[in-house]
Amino acid sequence: SYHCTCTRARIHAVGGIYDGHCRDLGLGAENAALRLRQTRPVLQFSDRLRGTLIANEPLAREDFIIHRRDGLFAYNLAVVVDDHFQGITEIVRGADLIEPTVRQISLYQHFGWQAPDYLHLPLALNGDGNKLSKQNHAPALPEGDPRPEIVRALRFLNQAIPEEWQALSIDD
Repeated sequence: SYHCTCTRARIHAVGGIYDGHCRDLGLGAENAALRLRQTRPVLQFSDRLRGTLIANEPLAREDFIIHRRDGLFAYNLAVVVDDHFQGITEIVRGADLIEPTVRQISLYQHFGWQAPDYLHLPLALNGDGNKLSKQNHAPALPEGDPRPEIVRALRFLNQAIPEEWQALSIDD
């Protein structure tokens, strides 16, 4: 790993992928992020739903930030360490998180840990093409019986719908 003082604007100006500018400069920690020297790029991985997914190679080979200049640990490092020590073996999440998966698997390899299996579900989008999520202020489920909405969600996710779904209680 090494310290890097490159700004997002500089990285954007060179095409959006970090180019290793600070790799051999020997910079100190002051006002700098810590980047992982990428020695184990993951160019593809197996998704339990989608099969083999091919990575964006420049992104997979990029030295990425593991400790931010504001003192916080980066998301990719935090989730890998957290999931490993919780014994997580399978991760199911939205397709918008496919891209960082190669970085996370790479971190597992750097640590010598077994990576979990991944399954990325399609995103539910609103009419404007934005994902339905709290951060995008998605509306709450309508008042009343939630079963029709649950059936719609199951259909969207290509899941089996029990024939007797109308007889199921809310707890079921």
